[in-house]
Amino acid sequence: MIAPSTLHPASEANAPLLVGEHWIETLNDGSHVLVRPIMAEDRERETEFIERLSPESRHFRFLGEMREASPALLDQLVNVDHQKDMAFVALVHDTGVLREVGVSRYSTSGDDKHCECAVTVADDWRHRGLAVVLMRHLIDVARRNGFRQMFSIDASSNEPMRELANYLGFERKRDPQDATQVIHTLGL
Repeated sequence: MIAPSTLHPASEANAPLLVGEHWIETLNDGSHVLVRPIMAEDRERETEFIERLSPESRHFRFLGEMREASPALLDQLVNVDHQKDMAFVALVHDTGVLREVGVSRYSTSGDDKHCECAVTVADDWRHRGLAVVLMRHLIDVARRNGFRQMFSIDASSNEPMRELANYLGFERKRDPQDATQVIHTLGL
């Protein structure tokens, strides 16, 4: 259940998400995470998050092999405008330090009506419902920002994404340009 703790609530349905907006979410196993928009100050956390991912999780996130994120990629991941591009992070306290355990994001596909989305959860935080929580926040903001369709291009072997997309109501079809990929779409 969403427990909003908005510091400066938006007065209109189409108002952009404010930086002070955040939620404390209870996951399926009873653990709690803080969910909020990503900020430039999360750059080090995002770097550590990517480094801690298993090779398979990194492969699914970036649709290819990657050992570490370039400075340009990190800039792109943490600097979002909160309307055409949006990202949420899930944070937990881990030995006294805030640790990123999940991220969801969308980016406009060029026409301001369609956005591409992605979600990644730390390997040790999977199977708790975190991906669903992160995607629901992302879907809500995409609707609020006027998008009509959300899509995700994924490896056809990405079973966790297939299950998540099906659960959230996305339709699945084979990518006509790459048989190793699928496209999940959701009308907003």
